[in-house]
This record gives sequence, structure tokens and C-alpha cells, in this order.
Amino acid sequence: MNLEKIIYKYALINAVKHKGKAMEKAVIGAIMSNEPQFRKKPQKVLQKTKNIVEKVNKLTPKEQKKELKKLGIKLKEKKEAEKKKKLPPLPNIQEKVILRFAPNPSGPLHIGHARAAILNHEYAKKYKGKLILRMEDTDPRRVDPKAYKMIQEDLKWLGIKWDQLIIQSDRIPTYYKHATKLLEKGGGYICTCKPTEFKKLKDQSKPCPCRNLPTKENLKRWEKMQKMPEGKAVLRVKTDLKHKNPAIRDWVALRIVDEPHPRTGKKYRIYPTMNFAVTIDDHLLGITHVLRGKDHITNTEKQEYLYKHLGWKPPTFIHYGRLHMENIQLSTSKTKEGIQKGKYKGWDDPRLGTIRAIKRRGIQAQAIREAMIEIGAKIADSTLTWKKIYGLNKNILEEIANRYFFVAEPQPFKIKNLPEHLKGTIERPLHPDHPERGQRKIPFNGRVYIQKDDLKKAKILRLVDAVNVKIKNNSLEYHSMSLEEARKHNAKIIHWVPMDENIPANVIMPNTKIVEGLLEPAAKSLKIDQIVQLERFGFARVDKTNKKTTFYYTHK
Repeated sequence: MNLEKIIYKYALINAVKHKGKAMEKAVIGAIMSNEPQFRKKPQKVLQKTKNIVEKVNKLTPKEQKKELKKLGIKLKEKKEAEKKKKLPPLPNIQEKVILRFAPNPSGPLHIGHARAAILNHEYAKKYKGKLILRMEDTDPRRVDPKAYKMIQEDLKWLGIKWDQLIIQSDRIPTYYKHATKLLEKGGGYICTCKPTEFKKLKDQSKPCPCRNLPTKENLKRWEKMQKMPEGKAVLRVKTDLKHKNPAIRDWVALRIVDEPHPRTGKKYRIYPTMNFAVTIDDHLLGITHVLRGKDHITNTEKQEYLYKHLGWKPPTFIHYGRLHMENIQLSTSKTKEGIQKGKYKGWDDPRLGTIRAIKRRGIQAQAIREAMIEIGAKIADSTLTWKKIYGLNKNILEEIANRYFFVAEPQPFKIKNLPEHLKGTIERPLHPDHPERGQRKIPFNGRVYIQKDDLKKAKILRLVDAVNVKIKNNSLEYHSMSLEEARKHNAKIIHWVPMDENIPANVIMPNTKIVEGLLEPAAKSLKIDQIVQLERFGFARVDKTNKKTTFYYTHK
């Protein structure tokens, strides 16, 4: 088939795929990618393509399909792309929407946190509202000083912008003020009962001796509590002692913690529990909607008692189902323990589900956002698989990732009987759909490295864009030149790198196994954080570019 007919074919294919309008650059890219014989004649291809594309675009879509049919080409019907899923509207919209994302700074964020962060951010954008980032750090024993910064870095990478940063350990006097109000209103009391004794009474729906003390006595105890030893007293919120869930009965609002806080040191000894601090902050900050997992339903019930005691209107609570992730470590405490014991190399170990581990592997933030929006805030439990994330991520990477050869477990070969005129430089596009990005130049003199696995169960091999070789006595011998000949013999098409010019490289896999290999010479221009497609191997992110290039494997 001559050049004009080949251009005409690819122009028709591109036009049919794009509602009757062929794109010149895409047509050139397809030719350069699939018709290697024309790569040494780029100017000729460019000159002829413009006129042929114009000719094809003058045809109606029906005529274009008819012409393709004449050429014996039948395109697979492409399913209509699914519309991007949108979040359903929030209930009870009466004023400016104010939401919050409230992590505990015990470590960086993981993919489970991403759901809450993304949903709150998306709704804040949807209603032109406000998003507050609130660090819930009122348990000094659980705080990691580095986490404040790590959380903000993770959110920025996810594309999440917040309007206000609140750190609860800065607000202890505010919690003390409202604890006093609660005691004055008779909605709480200072309990000095031993925890075991209180539990016995609570389980029997009976009040402890402290519950009905007069307000004056409770305020005195509150004053003295600062000097009491840890465990001696707590402030409890009065609830229904006959509530079916014992955990809700007179829950602890403030307690003594003799542990220096990473931010405030020994300035405070009495700290609010999550349920107390959250209720006070949600009201004072004007939170209108609280989006969180259904594992917080019990906490919502606890908080509603506090709203009632203080005479406040609660926000609208929306609870969504649990998110199950397959084969992934999400527990921050277990991850931290694993790092300390040397099981994991750090928070970005590829076996983890932390945002920084996912980022290091080359997963794009947009893929995570799309996955979480698709799952949404439904009450039913959901399962998020790596397969789903990889599918979304691949749609993004296909467009941005340039292509390179990487030969794993390389085996050296000198091709016997190679005609001298076939030696030279092979040119291959960096990206098949983007000819404007340029070509990779790969020297070819018959001395090559190929992948060990490619020798298995093969008689004839096609070295991409080079020659066909036959395997004989564990060596390679020249067979033929053309791609047509390779297809005729059902030859396996493989990638390769030149023996005399290559770059040592390794790929760190998701299970931390390291695959050693060699890159084609054009890869010397790679930069850290660049995502590439290692042909026939998979997508990978560049992590280091010293004497040896190190990648983190993304997925196929």
C-alpha cells in the first residue's frame, strides 16, 4: 500500500472515531507508530497528510464509514462514555454551606481519609461554600508532631483547598468555658467514681453517686480538677441512663491527661474528648453539614445530647457506609508500629494505602478523586479495588506518559548474519498520539539485550522497528526485515535495548520486590516524578536519576 492510501486509511479511522473530523496530528502519530517504514520520511508524511485529512473531513460521517468498509476495515463500536458521576444535592440548604474535614494528626492521610476530604471539598465547591480543615489533636498521646504538615501536604496533592485552618489544641480555653456552661445548666457533672464502679451502675441503668450533686458542688470540683491526679475525675454529659446503647449513657466529655502535648507542652492537663470538642467547634464555626462514616452514628447520638443541653441547633448529619479496600494496610497505628519495627520503609512504602505511598507509585490525584466521587456518600458499604483505581488512573496516564523500552533481566545477543545495510538508528515516537513531542533515537547494530522471558516458546522474534530473528541453539540469527514477514510467521514482537548504549535501571514493585534491567538511551532525559510507560512492562514513576534510574511501578 502506498503512502497516500495509508494516510487515507488512518484519516478515515480517526474521522469515524471523532464524529467526522479527523485530526492531522493524531493521523500522523498513528502512521509513525504503526508504519515504521515511513519514520525516516517525516517531511513527506507531513506534506501529504494535510491535504488528505481535508479531503476526508469534507465527506459526511456516513460516507466516511462507507469508505472504511470498502477498505475492509470495521471499527469496534465504542460504548458511549459514561457521564461523569455527580454528587447528589445536600439536604437542608438554607444558608451558606460550611463543611469541615477533621483528621487526627497521628500520621499522614490514607486513602480512607481521602473519601471524607474529597466529598467535603466537592460539596463546598458545589455550593460555593466554605471548607474548614480542623486538626483534632486533643489526645496528646496520639499526636505525631510531623503529621500536621504531612496532612496539609497530602490534601494539597489531592487538589483540596481549605478556607480556614483550626487546631483544637489552640482552643482549650474555649472548651473550658463551655464545660463551665454545661455544669451551670445542669447538663453535666464531675464524676470521681472508679471506672469499674461506674460501669457496673451504668450497665444497670443506675445513676452514680456523683450524678445528682448540686451545681455549686460540681463547679467546685471542676475548679479542683486541675490539681487532681490522672484518672481521679472526669466531666460527664448527662444522657438517658436507660438508653439501649450503654456507650451513650453519661459519656465522658473531659478528662485528665498527664502527658505533655507536642504543641502546648504542660500548659494544660484537662483535655476534651473528641465528642465534646467536635460539638463545641461545629457550633461555633457555623458548620451546616457533617459528612462522615456510619461508624460515627453513635457519636452523633452522643453529640445531640450536648446540643440539647446547650440550647443549640445541631447541623445536618449525613452518614455514609464503610469503604472496604482489598489487601491494603489502612490502620495508622499499625503502620507506625510497622515502620518502627522495620517492616515498612516509611509512610510512603508501596505496600501501604497512605496518600504519599500512592503518590510515589504514580497514581494520580484525579484518579482518587474520581473514585471517591463515584462512590459518593451513600449509606451502603462500598468496596474499592485496586483494579478500579488502576482503570481510572490508566485513562489519565495514557495521554501524559511517554513511551520507553525497559528490558528486565536482560540477556545479551549478537544477531548473526545481519546485513550491514540494516544497521543504523531506529526512530520511534515518544508518544504515538503526539508526534509533536518528538522521536526517540535508538542505535541498532545487531548487538542487543532482550528479556529472558521472551526466549521461551518462541521460534521467530520481531525486534520492534528493527528486524526479525530466529532462535537457533540459544542464539539469534537474522531471518527477515519486514513486519509483514513477522506476521506471516506469527512472530512474537518484543522490545530491546542496544548493548553498547543503555542506562542501568530498576523498578520497585508494589510488594517491594526490585526488578533490575536496562533502559534505552533516550531515557537519559527523564526527570524525577515523571510518569512513563515502559513498553510491555507497565506504567512507572521516576523516583531517582543518578547513575541508575529508579522507578516505582504503577500498574499495567
